Amino acid sequence: MKDNSRLMGGLYKICEWIMRFTIINLLWVIFNLPLVFILLNILFLEQKRALFFFILPLIIFIPILFFPATTAMFASARDWVIKDEYVSVRRYWSYYKENYLKSLIGGFIFTIAWTIWAVDYYYFSQENIILMGIFFIIGIVLFVYTVNFFSVMAHYHMKLGSVFKNTLIITIGSPVLFFTVLISNSILIYLSLDTFWFLLPFFAGALMSYLSFSAFYRFYYKVVSSNQIN
Repeated sequence: MKDNSRLMGGLYKICEWIMRFTIINLLWVIFNLPLVFILLNILFLEQKRALFFFILPLIIFIPILFFPATTAMFASARDWVIKDEYVSVRRYWSYYKENYLKSLIGGFIFTIAWTIWAVDYYYFSQENIILMGIFFIIGIVLFVYTVNFFSVMAHYHMKLGSVFKNTLIITIGSPVLFFTVLISNSILIYLSLDTFWFLLPFFAGALMSYLSFSAFYRFYYKVVSSNQIN
């Protein structure tokens, strides 16, 4: 009987976590539907000349839609990591509204940075292999910095300038956190795009936010604990 109850309890826990990831991920996708539509059009684009007509709205929608929705998703992941609480649709919407303005402004800054990086990387990939390698490394750092930005936004209530500063300190201050975020997210992105397409609408985003915030929170807890001891 005890074994059966443990098995049922384990299955219930697994189903509960699947529901958590699915609901938040679907909400994230719904809030990003215009971006999904644009990306699908780019994916199946036959003429490269038409790419410009999709790139411009993509750049516009990323800070307006993607950053607020992703910040709300990371805030939901924070509740799972710290409180082990189920996050409802209402709470996701609350996080979305609460952080919208800061996410929007931060999103514009990141979009500009990523656009500059993409243009430079494309140019140097045609001209100079060494500079292309340098910009590839810069892209990796910028990727981890962007992911950590969402974790810091979800965890701290501070001004946007302080969010950027603390994100930079966290990104360059812990090689373990840096490579954990980089490797876990890279594996999930690769599997989602190459093999398990069903992960994209149901699990990928929520799972990435959960793993990324878990790594961030372990780093944060370690720093806080060492400061208390000292």
